[in-house]
Amino acid sequence: MRKAPIGYKIENGKAVIDEAAAAQVRMLFEAYNSGMSLKEAADKAGLEGYHSSIGRILKNTRYLGDDYYPALIDRDTFEKSQLIRYEKAKSLGRVYDYSDQNQGSPERKPVRFKLGKIPDRYKDPYEQAAFVYGLIETEEADGDECNSHSC
Repeated sequence: MRKAPIGYKIENGKAVIDEAAAAQVRMLFEAYNSGMSLKEAADKAGLEGYHSSIGRILKNTRYLGDDYYPALIDRDTFEKSQLIRYEKAKSLGRVYDYSDQNQGSPERKPVRFKLGKIPDRYKDPYEQAAFVYGLIETEEADGDECNSHSC
């Protein structure tokens, strides 16, 4: 069984609030929503962890409550933290907004390769792979017909 998220403990098969840890989670949300960085907010809440693990706490919807976990925070607090995380990521260039027509969308076309029959030549899989890549006859952009049985 997985470990319960910070702020909860399992008693008699049910998730219950661990008040000491729940106070840390609430403080994390409060500090982050007040404008602190993720690291500063975690330090203030007394939580240790990497940037990604602290970020996962802020993204964990279980803190809103569900059929198994009781609610630790309200929806407004949670949604505010999500908006702040999104805006910070976007300002740092970590989010690409595909709906913004001024930026355009990047062109990524899947490529198919047309190969002939592939004989086994090498016992070493790396040598065999290098050999197979050398057999590529044509590249075809997505949407082109690929008549080879190997596509």
